Amino acid sequence: MKLPVLTVVALLLAQPVAALAERADREKPVNIEADKLTVDDRNKVQTFEGRVKLTQGTLVITADKVVVTQDADGFQKGVATGGAGGLSRFRQKREGRDEYIEGEAERIDYDGKTDRAQLFRRSYVKSGRDEVRGQYIEYDGVTENYLVTNGPNATVQQGVPERVRAVIQPKNAASAPVASPTPATPGSPATSTGK
Repeated sequence: MKLPVLTVVALLLAQPVAALAERADREKPVNIEADKLTVDDRNKVQTFEGRVKLTQGTLVITADKVVVTQDADGFQKGVATGGAGGLSRFRQKREGRDEYIEGEAERIDYDGKTDRAQLFRRSYVKSGRDEVRGQYIEYDGVTENYLVTNGPNATVQQGVPERVRAVIQPKNAASAPVASPTPATPGSPATSTGK
């Protein structure tokens, strides 16, 4: 169903990539498909459930459930949970480039007041050919900074075999061979080939 009145939902969940995202998307209509929609006007809560797919221009968000709340000042928060393999996903074209930014996590939270996105558990973000993985990823839309940790809620877990992983391509990546990361063994740092 087409719900242009809920444009805030798309803007809300798109903000983790807003600094890099296609600007024209913000002017496009929002289309949301779900098996069920529940609206609680008194408490300012909208809940979309069951194979949720939100599209706005090049932005696509998929999840099992998306909940949007609004505070007294009119700021919204969005939480996307579940999806294929238990992961919520987003994908959007980058501004002025023929590439996409995409990510996934068991839960993706966005706070419109602070312009901060948080990805919880099995988190992954890819921008162009660069990518980062961790149990927690936070993106600050104001400073355009990332924080990635191997533990929940920005904690660092010592002695845990899961480590933060990043692949950062050289600036002249078009002429450089593509390096594929070698999986790290517990207690050793991740290495890559093709230096």
